[in-house]
Amino acid sequence: MDINDFRSLFTVLGLTCFLGICFWAYSKSARAGFEEAALLPFTDDDAPASSGGRQGKEG
Repeated sequence: MDINDFRSLFTVLGLTCFLGICFWAYSKSARAGFEEAALLPFTDDDAPASSGGRQGKEG
């Protein structure tokens, strides 16, 4: 085996991983999780952010 065989093997493995991720991303089982994650920016979070200790006082 020379370096070109390893390069070919690496290319085939990379393509296989890429196709596997594509099939997983578009599968019906992953859809619910992606839809939930897509709505995260629109969740209503009215709680004020804490400033870490003393509030309203400087010094």
